[in-house]
Amino acid sequence: MQKRTLGTQGLEAAAIGYGAMGITSAYGAADEAGGIAAIRRAHDLGVTMFDTAELYGMGTGSNEEIVGRAIAPFRDEVVVATKFGWVMPLNPEKLYDSRPENIRKVAENSLKYLGVDVLDVFYQHRVDPDVPIEDVAGTVAELVAEGKVKYFGLSEAAPDTIRRAHAVHPVSVLQSEFSIFERATAAEVLPTVRELGIGFVAYSPLGRGFLTGDVRPASEYAADDMRSTDPRWQPGDYEKNLAAIDALRDLASSKDATVTQLALAWLLAQGDDIVPIPGTRSVARVEENSAAADLALAQADLARIDEIVPDGAFGARYVDFVMPVG
Repeated sequence: MQKRTLGTQGLEAAAIGYGAMGITSAYGAADEAGGIAAIRRAHDLGVTMFDTAELYGMGTGSNEEIVGRAIAPFRDEVVVATKFGWVMPLNPEKLYDSRPENIRKVAENSLKYLGVDVLDVFYQHRVDPDVPIEDVAGTVAELVAEGKVKYFGLSEAAPDTIRRAHAVHPVSVLQSEFSIFERATAAEVLPTVRELGIGFVAYSPLGRGFLTGDVRPASEYAADDMRSTDPRWQPGDYEKNLAAIDALRDLASSKDATVTQLALAWLLAQGDDIVPIPGTRSVARVEENSAAADLALAQADLARIDEIVPDGAFGARYVDFVMPVG
């Protein structure tokens, strides 16, 4: 799989990455065996970036431990990314914690849970309104100097925040939601990151699963599955989004591809500084996702996608209590 350069600090990754959140959270019961099999198959197919976070283990380290066990046989061949600072489920009185002492604590925990000597990418998961971004960047800069972190990343940060952080220590990569269904966030920040020489990692590139086409109404998902409350799965919006999927499926079929592959190829066509990180616990899905790297879309295809989904999905991006801040 072809590699892409993410920013100007030396970070490189294959065109398709892997997001590990769903192994342990958001989509029903954890599946360690499925997650490890999916990660190892992804590596077989050329995937080199594997993304996790403190939050995904709800403070237990479980997600990072699974990722660490999965990548152990080929650790030196891949980029492992993790995140700090979003503590909502862990502390009911506080959403975010990017105090320097907490950043250091999370870094040490992540190194231990992942079983690695260095964190290739260390993201601030969400901007903490109570901690100046300069203090955050300065703390990560210290971790870089100590050899515990290679590259500093931000997630869901606004342009001014990105600039302020970058002035203290180079930001190598920004991670934000970007897909056919969600374009506003990227449209706001892409000019800034490109100006500053920062790469872009697209999370939820398949619209949290809607762009796989394998969907059901919200009421048919378990309570511990985020799709049961996701606005885009609710009555009214669900039907409109499903109609868009049907139209995208027709276009994908004309390319001998799936909706999933069409959605990932669309992202890759938005710039060679973008790497999507679809997540799955299915080896078959990993194989489908990886094949998208070989799907070339013509300008007419991109124009047709814009006709089908001109303004993104119907329904809000998040329920109110987890709306990101910048």
